[in-house]
Amino acid sequence: MPSLLFCGPKMAACGIVISIWGVIMLVMLGIFFSAKSAVLIEDVPFTEEDIRNDKNPPQNIYSLYNQVGINCFIAASVYVAVGAVSLCQVRLNKRQEYMVT
Repeated sequence: MPSLLFCGPKMAACGIVISIWGVIMLVMLGIFFSAKSAVLIEDVPFTEEDIRNDKNPPQNIYSLYNQVGINCFIAASVYVAVGAVSLCQVRLNKRQEYMVT
């Protein structure tokens, strides 16, 4: 029977730590982008043409803020999935310690 174990205990623990950090950071960034924080204006992908050609420029910028916030939440969900895989690897490594071959 093939084993689902593909990384060691230290790498799996590192994956959990990095996933927790990534989820916390990206969820907070997603919240701040959704709240349209002025500090994050440099990270919103817009050009001067977007402002000049739009008759209602704040709405265009606000929609870009919301899109970046959604992207942050999607990336946080990817980190949750990586954390779940790392947690499974930790459990498989612990179970392997008790197996006699």
